[in-house]
Amino acid sequence: MPRIVDLSMPIDEHFRWPLQFAVRGDLIKGDQYRVTVVTMPVHAFTHMDAPAHMVSDGAAMAETSLEQTCGRCAVVDVSDVTPNEGITADRLTARGGHVQAGGLVLLKTCWDRQRSWSDPAYWTEAPWLTRDAAEWLAGFAPRAVAFDFPQDHPIRLSVTGGWAPIDQHVTHDVLLRRGTTLVEYLCNVDAVAGPFTELMALPLKIPKADGAPARVIALEPADD
Repeated sequence: MPRIVDLSMPIDEHFRWPLQFAVRGDLIKGDQYRVTVVTMPVHAFTHMDAPAHMVSDGAAMAETSLEQTCGRCAVVDVSDVTPNEGITADRLTARGGHVQAGGLVLLKTCWDRQRSWSDPAYWTEAPWLTRDAAEWLAGFAPRAVAFDFPQDHPIRLSVTGGWAPIDQHVTHDVLLRRGTTLVEYLCNVDAVAGPFTELMALPLKIPKADGAPARVIALEPADD
């Protein structure tokens, strides 16, 4: 049986996202059951973006087939990235010779080993993709691209309250607009050896939503 690597962030209190937790029912007091209610944005924690996130007539998340986000995936290892560094097309070209047209791509920075995703520095000091890197990826027309770091430079502005035009959100502007599903905010990717893995990115099936929380795993060869 393959080894299952969980690449999903836990959904817990976080300064970036306003979560509301409520628990209804108390078994100790004799209630028949307990039910936890969670209210959160669909673009929080590990999640997936559908075209409707950026395109007015784009497909919603529930319309995205699982074949688009599951399967053999090229792992592009750029884990030597440093804080506040742009990841360029030249770097992806040097590391991504095994990327296949129409396939899945996982960019591996292991950024959560340099900064904790619960710390503001994870967001404000992160590496990011340059526009030419996004165009390089788009040249393969990938079904989905997965990231273990805040992949667009302006994401850091969500912490400081700033704003940037859409053309600076390069993975959204270049990839999502062209139909590539974005799988965002993964963790534990250091446990994925590469150069290929079996990626399973499964979004919650929420009709009409422009994104969805997701449980994302990699299936790696079993340990001997």
